Amino acid sequence: MMTKMSSPHPAGAVYFITNEPQENMLIAASIEGDGTLRLDRAIAAGGRGLHGVTANGNTGVDGLFSQGSVQVSQKANVVATVNPGSNTVSLFSIDPRRPTNISPLGDPTSSEGEFPVSLAFNSDGSRLCVLNGGAVNGINCFNVDKKLGLVPLPNSLRYLGFNQTTPANGPPNSVSQIIFSEDDSKLLVSYKGPGTAPGYFISWDVQKDGSLSAQNTQIPLPSGGMLAFSLTPITKENAFFVTDPGIGYDILDLSGKKRDLAGTINGQTATCWSAYSAKTGSYYAIDVGANIIREVRLDGNLKGSVIATHNLAANTSPIDSQVATIKGKDYLYVLGANATSVDVFALTAAGQAKQISTVDISGPARAVGIPVHGANLQGMATYVGQ
Repeated sequence: MMTKMSSPHPAGAVYFITNEPQENMLIAASIEGDGTLRLDRAIAAGGRGLHGVTANGNTGVDGLFSQGSVQVSQKANVVATVNPGSNTVSLFSIDPRRPTNISPLGDPTSSEGEFPVSLAFNSDGSRLCVLNGGAVNGINCFNVDKKLGLVPLPNSLRYLGFNQTTPANGPPNSVSQIIFSEDDSKLLVSYKGPGTAPGYFISWDVQKDGSLSAQNTQIPLPSGGMLAFSLTPITKENAFFVTDPGIGYDILDLSGKKRDLAGTINGQTATCWSAYSAKTGSYYAIDVGANIIREVRLDGNLKGSVIATHNLAANTSPIDSQVATIKGKDYLYVLGANATSVDVFALTAAGQAKQISTVDISGPARAVGIPVHGANLQGMATYVGQ
């Protein structure tokens, strides 16, 4: 327990991990009725953290080169996290009435690879897949059992064979995110490319029993695209908004309508993470290098434009982000890695995002003996109470 300040019945919760090499902790914060946060508790994630290595040896704040290291299934009332230093995945049940009450479901389970970096639930939360980004890279899937936890799903282990190390070297030549298509028929991975050629997407067909096609399909980036990072679904379009730290963003269109587009954001530095608000209809692209959130709107042909820029404090180094709908209003939660904080924005309308609070992580964590370093913090997932 980190604090007892949260309300007896919070409106929801956010979750992220410390990713510390001695012990990875899953931190849960209560979302209050006005969208603000209160740190509530930290629970052992069941493994160790690990930080990727950049070409110049700089540890940086992008420890896993990925999005989705912590994921929630709202329908199944569970939250999952990677343990990159232990090559395992852990699953926890969520108490719908008090979402910061989380309990381990089964034991941490081998990812069947090295340096797991991203997770994906299918639409009903009955299956979970993991993306490994280290020397043994690829994907693996599990059935979600409410008593046993994660049960390996037959015929779902697929290796990618990238020339990598453990921990991974990156960001170039590293995998970024794993995600199901909206109808659960495909499983997709984004790959940033080796630095001398554009990245691309990798797709497997998902069978009714959850098994995967033996072969994968490579899908190129749109013309002009450079680096495929986050994959945020475009609802009812069978398409994805993809952050691209080389140019800004890309559109991946699986509908057959050929609306694949590359979008240039002038002045962007490293646009890597993204989140979507149904209330505003906007995508929020996180530029870690510029400490900026750019709000992007898409037209009927999925052509995008930046409609607003929202600034964060200098040296915040924003990374993972997520949106939650609380009492009919949307709020954006952004993990500020270097600042060891979470910034909260009220999304009142398109183009209007007002920062309403900043929650310190390191102070309360130190007070109860939990190590927290800005270079290691990762992930952001939200759950709305029931």
